[in-house]
Formats: sequence, C-alpha cells, structure tokens
Amino acid sequence: MKNELPRFMIAGSGSGCGKTTVTCAILKALSNRGMHIGAFKCGPDYIDPMFHSRILHDRSTNLDSFFFDENTLRALLVKNAAGKDLSIIEGVMGFYDGLGLTSGKASSCEIAQITRTPVILVLNAKGTALSLLAVIQGFLNFNPENMICGVILNRCNEMIYTALAAEIRKRFGDSVFPYGYLPPMPDCSLESRHLGLVTTEEVVDLDEKTEKLAVQAEKSIDLDGLIRTAQRTEPIQSEPIEIMHFQKKIRIGAAQDKAFCFYYHDNLDLLHEMGAEIIPFSPLSSHKLPENIHGLYLGGGYPELYAESLSLNTSMRATVREGLMNGMPCIAECGGFMYLTESIDGYPMVGVLPGNCYNTGKLTRFGYVKLKAKQDNMLCDKGTEIAAHEFHYWDCDEPGADFTAEKVSGKKWDCIHAEETLYAGFPHFHFYANPEFAIRFYKVCLKYKEKAHA
Repeated sequence: MKNELPRFMIAGSGSGCGKTTVTCAILKALSNRGMHIGAFKCGPDYIDPMFHSRILHDRSTNLDSFFFDENTLRALLVKNAAGKDLSIIEGVMGFYDGLGLTSGKASSCEIAQITRTPVILVLNAKGTALSLLAVIQGFLNFNPENMICGVILNRCNEMIYTALAAEIRKRFGDSVFPYGYLPPMPDCSLESRHLGLVTTEEVVDLDEKTEKLAVQAEKSIDLDGLIRTAQRTEPIQSEPIEIMHFQKKIRIGAAQDKAFCFYYHDNLDLLHEMGAEIIPFSPLSSHKLPENIHGLYLGGGYPELYAESLSLNTSMRATVREGLMNGMPCIAECGGFMYLTESIDGYPMVGVLPGNCYNTGKLTRFGYVKLKAKQDNMLCDKGTEIAAHEFHYWDCDEPGADFTAEKVSGKKWDCIHAEETLYAGFPHFHFYANPEFAIRFYKVCLKYKEKAHA
C-alpha cells in the first residue's frame, strides 16, 4: 500500500551540532503558521520526543531500525503521520552513527533510506568557514545513497552564511541546497542537557525559548523551501500491521508524572487498540492505585530525583505492594523497576523485589541489547528474544537474572525479574519489536480480571 506522506529529516553531523535546537525551531515555526505537524525521533531516546510533544501539543514517536523490521518502521511512520500536513524526523547522533563504533545499522542514514526521506544536514558553523564544504563533500561521498538534499548552518551569523550559501550552490548545484541558518542563541540552547538527562519540565522558560527560536527560524531558515521539499517526497510503501483485538476489555494503570515519564506512545496505543483502557496515576501524588485496574505499567523516568517524595507516599507504596503480592500483572522498566525494589539511595520503596538502588556515577550497561528469556514468564516463553535498550546511571545490587542481555559486541549479562505476572528490570523494550509480548501481557491481565470477578 502506497501512502502520500510529506516529510523530511533533520540530521546532524554529530552529537552537539544543534539538530535538536534546529528541529524545535522549525517545529514551532511551522506550528505557528497553523500547520499540523507530525514529529518523530530516530532511535530509542525518550527525551527529544518530549520536547517535540511540548511544542506541538501532540505526540512524537520513535522510529528505530534496531527495534523494528523495515515494514514495521514504515507502517508506524504512516500510522503516526496520518492527517498531518507534513512530518519532521529528528535524527540521532551523527548521521552515519549507528550500532557500535563501525556500523551504520540503526543510524539516521539507514532510517532515511528505509523510509526514502530527504535529509537536511545540520552543521555547526562555529569556528569554521570553507571547511564546512569539505564536511558536506565528505558526507555526500561516504555513502552515495545518503538521501542528503540540503544543509542548515547552526551557530552562524548572516554575513558568513551568505558567503557560504553562495559557495554551496556553486560547488554542489542541485544536489545540496542551503536552507538557512540559526545564529548563536545561547539563551535558547536546548543542547546542554548532559546526555538527555533533563526533561521538558526541568528546562526553565522552555516555551519562551522555543518561541524565540521560531521567530528566528522565520527570519533565517527557508521554511517555504523545506515545505516544498517535504511535498516532493515519494510515497511510502508499507503493509498495515495486524493487531489482535480482544472483545473483553481491561484497565491498565500507567504511572505518569515527573518521576515516571518515559513511555513509547506506541506501546500504550497498542494496548489501547487491543482493548485496554489506560488509566494514568501518579506514584508521587496519588494516594492509591486507580480503582478496578487489572494490570500495572511502571515506565522509566527519574525516581532517584524524587526518591524522598516517593518514599513518603506510604499509602501508594502499600497499595502497589498489595496489588503485586495479590498477583496483579506488572511491567516495570528501569525507573519503574527501581521503584519496586527495597530502596533508592537509602529511601524505602515498594519492596516487592530484593535489592537496593545506588548511583554509579557513570553510564551503566548503556546501549542496544537483545534480550533472551531463560525461563517461561508473563511476556514470553523460554528462549524468546526481543530488542531492547538500556540507559541509566543507577544500578541495583539485585538486577534480576531471568533474561540474558547481549550486545552486538558479544558481551552478555543476566538481568530482569520475570515471573508469571511480572517483568521488572533496567532494559526498555518496544512492543512492536515483538508484538507477542503485548498479547501475552493483555491475556495475563485479562486472566487477573476474571479471577478477581470470580
């Protein structure tokens, strides 16, 4: 099935070049024009989609070619871009950077190729001039199927841009078009988030910053040219993803507040499309779990930043403990897993799982992994695999041992507490990487509901 889908990608020459700032500037500027914009993020990152969503007052979703096969990736793009005037995909790291140090797998380039999306490359112009053209030439030559069609210069003043844009047109002709620049705007920086560890709620005056960026984008970025580029893209070919729909409904409580805010929207949407009602609640401020729920989803986030408040909410901790001890099915990823342990930084938590969580002071077991079940459990049978991702500075002295995680390098370790009604561990996973996990979770929740009403 072919789908018309105006789109382009904002990719970067490397991390820190300003692609998030440029992306947010363009999202806000086009939104201010009254356009209905779709937003996507390459890779497994939760933070940048939160910035997109804050600007657009609409969801932003992930496109990840390590998690998804090619049809699934294209189908999720089509599904989440439906009804939008155009869609903008923000890249990850440098354009060619992917799985490991020497692989382009799961890179922005691979996703652009799979989706046939034109790419606008963001270059940091600070401290350089003609050398930028050598960088452009290198990116073009490195992979002839690169999909690059234009550049935006970040941290560049008008005089330098005017000269470099003329030279870009002269040297590259129709193959690379200069779409404008952003000048240095230190008061609007979105790049000082230390590996993405600051959420939208923690950026001071975020709305004012993005409005300033949008005003500047109208002045110095060729927004009309970007729109024309998006409208010229070729249709996307994909087959719809089959979803199992259950006649019997369930209610799933999802922890959603400042401490627990890392969810793939497609995960919650899939459960909803299958027949689940998603009930948000706050382990920080709610006194107890929502009434009549049949499952629990504790996403990732930063419980360590709110450990004292979470600990002081003894009534919530007690109802979570009671629910899980009574067999309520639960998925708890990363921060959600930490909440179920005995303590975080010495503050008592729910305590249904052994172990104490502590700050390692560095990234711990960072990156993509394949998870393989060592025994039958709530989500899968022994030997089943799913793609996953870890990114955390904290660890637990009892991280679980019911799955094996393996990196592309071959490094392996045991992780996750997995039982008949529980998945709890540091790795994050996406249901569309293996939809059977969602089906199994739904069925276990349904069984719990029927048992409760028996």
